[in-house]
Amino acid sequence: MFIENAKNPGWIEVICGSMFSGKTEELIRRLKRAKIANLRVEIFKPKIDTRYSEEAVVSHEGHSILSTPVDSARSILEKAEGVDVVGIDEAQFFDEAIVDVTRQLAERGIRVIVAGLDMDYLGKPFGPMPALMATAEYVTKVHAICVRCGDIAHHSHRLSKSDQLVELGEKDIYEPVCRHCFKKLREKDIESGTLFEK
Repeated sequence: MFIENAKNPGWIEVICGSMFSGKTEELIRRLKRAKIANLRVEIFKPKIDTRYSEEAVVSHEGHSILSTPVDSARSILEKAEGVDVVGIDEAQFFDEAIVDVTRQLAERGIRVIVAGLDMDYLGKPFGPMPALMATAEYVTKVHAICVRCGDIAHHSHRLSKSDQLVELGEKDIYEPVCRHCFKKLREKDIESGTLFEK
């Protein structure tokens, strides 16, 4: 439940979880509701995320909303003039400056809704996401379903052999898995030499 303070209506909401958990779907839902309420909305995403579209934020379910691709978090401040709500997708791909950017936006009286992966493919906190969650007024953690056992999934297991932190991909490269299956798969990957402990 989000309660608007008439004296200072700005705040930060974070939607986090694993791949295929519905983060972007929830982000789009909230932004479309803000538009229905006749609020001025601006959406941003990292320029490197071109999986479904260069200009739109697109969920795995195919729902989309037009966005502005940006090279850096700082450029969001310049482009977010005269708006009531700012949406930011794939926040884990931004540098730590995104934390200060969202804080400044909220202090301007803007509602900021951020979506991103909370953990990387190694199961470690991903980029600026922990700091964003710590500074947000509201945090929503969404879950996928483990494709191995059907339990609640909150890990993104990488199927490729790449050891790059950022590797854009879909179901051909990632699968959502639970804690137990993630542990077994990591042990198997380390044993086979396709993953090294970091």
